[in-house]
Amino acid sequence: MSSIEETRIERDSMGEMQVPINAYYGASTQRAVLNFPISDLRFPRQFIRALGQIKQVAAQTNKELETVDAHIADAIVQAAQEVIDGKLDSHFVLDIFQTGSGTSTNMNANEVIANRASELLGGARGSRKVHPNDHVNFGQSSNDVIPTAIHLAALVSIEHDLIPALQGLQQTLKQKSEEFMPVVKTGRTHLQDATPIRLGQEFLGYAGQIERGIARIRHAQSELSEVALGGTAVGTGVNTHPEFSARVCQRLSQTNGVAVSETSNHFQAQSTLDNVVEASGALNTLAVSLMKIANDIRWLGSGPRAGIGELELPAVQPGSSIMPGKVNPVIAESVCMVCAQVIGNHTTITVAGQAGNFEINVMMPVSAYNLLQSVSLLAASARNFNEQCLKGIKATSKGPEMVERGLAICTSLAPVIGYDAAAAISKEAHRTGKTVREVAREKTSLSEEELQRILDPASMTKPGLEGGPAGG
Repeated sequence: MSSIEETRIERDSMGEMQVPINAYYGASTQRAVLNFPISDLRFPRQFIRALGQIKQVAAQTNKELETVDAHIADAIVQAAQEVIDGKLDSHFVLDIFQTGSGTSTNMNANEVIANRASELLGGARGSRKVHPNDHVNFGQSSNDVIPTAIHLAALVSIEHDLIPALQGLQQTLKQKSEEFMPVVKTGRTHLQDATPIRLGQEFLGYAGQIERGIARIRHAQSELSEVALGGTAVGTGVNTHPEFSARVCQRLSQTNGVAVSETSNHFQAQSTLDNVVEASGALNTLAVSLMKIANDIRWLGSGPRAGIGELELPAVQPGSSIMPGKVNPVIAESVCMVCAQVIGNHTTITVAGQAGNFEINVMMPVSAYNLLQSVSLLAASARNFNEQCLKGIKATSKGPEMVERGLAICTSLAPVIGYDAAAAISKEAHRTGKTVREVAREKTSLSEEELQRILDPASMTKPGLEGGPAGG
């Protein structure tokens, strides 16, 4: 059996290339395969889908504008649908670390769609009955198609994947806040005892973080909704119909249920990745919020005997290969690792964003990969955190039991006996192991009824002067 792969001859502007006989891609893609044997990283499905959609609606628009023959445009539309549906994914073979404009991947799409469309019109692969540049890429440039595909893919993933996951997470945190509101426990600042707080108030804070995270992600969507399509090579719009971009954007919006519009300034849209950097910043902030929540959850569930132990987390798997019965907060740990990855992705995108040399950015592929990975990871992690951890969390009795032994409840004594006297009581309680109430009973003339009112932990969880100054 021969080990030599069968090939066919394809041509591009540089000449002939041997291409695998069953490949839908052509010479330009094959050159890039040989030029960039860097990694196993490839554009994700949502990006290829977005690229297919752009090519499809471009063909529909060019048919409507009579800039591409109707029968050719129809074949492109049909071939592009196969790209959208994932039927031709194996023919998108290029490394993420390639030409910085993504020209190789744009040509990969053009060639795959052109060859498949040629087949649909009765021609062979490589026959060029449908031309990758003259027909599939008409009115476009890699320089406006690739950034538009990045924006579109991220927009759709955020709308249909990340936002619903975050809304579910917020809803659970709000429900747990209400469930845990009767539980009064010791607050902590600087990892030291602070004035009492309700467990429900802590969870209300987590819910508020996600609520504001959703608002930031919505702002990111508004940044991404502005697309570069229509600027062609350098933002001037040369070689495209003046109505092309607006019509394409309208079709993309209707198809995906998101707002997509032509930028009002093509020169900034193609020479920068500022919108992508801004959107990644919102994802970065969300990652920071999720890491804070996940860390709090695992610390509050630490123990069960030698830790804080105020929460009981669902046991989802054995925690040790040597210690029988050990259970770890693995879901929260998973969330933290995802957040670390997203924060790293944002650093890459930040560096990539400054690579806009004159009329084009030259780090678009890696920015696309990292942005879409961040969206996907955050969505999956938020869903998993919600379903496998947060929904099953229970409060233990340890928090309320420790409130009476907390030293910071002396804060409510300060308005009555003065800060210094209250501090002395706290220090005495710490030294002797007594409670603040016991020492105050010995060191002050306050009645039992007054001590009961002043040192009521529940009253200290409300705003107002009755609970005394807060302190930090």
